[in-house]
Amino acid sequence: MKICITSQGKTLDSQVDPRFGRCSYLIVLDTDTMQFETIENIFADASGGAGIQTGQLMVEKGVKAVLTGNVGPNAYQTLKAAGIIIYTGLSGTVSEAVGKLKNNELESKDKPSVNSHFGMNK
Repeated sequence: MKICITSQGKTLDSQVDPRFGRCSYLIVLDTDTMQFETIENIFADASGGAGIQTGQLMVEKGVKAVLTGNVGPNAYQTLKAAGIIIYTGLSGTVSEAVGKLKNNELESKDKPSVNSHFGMNK
């Protein structure tokens, strides 16, 4: 399954970024092979719409689940409309987050975890 983990760095040893739309990097990973692609989030500094644009990028990448610290209402709606499963409340390293998903230790969320404009002031 192809998933996305928000990250503060470019590797699986990087810390999970607490923001979705304004995260530094997006790690798109295949849970079967553990091969991954790191994408610098060009929408992180957008004046508005970062969550929507980042969500649309994940739809284009064919992601089936997102693992992050928090997700705002606009990103949440974009991801949910595409059928992407959302997991919030994650911290630690990217590889630890993937391990929790693979071990069925995560519970998907049915609402945004923060208000609009969360994380605008890095």
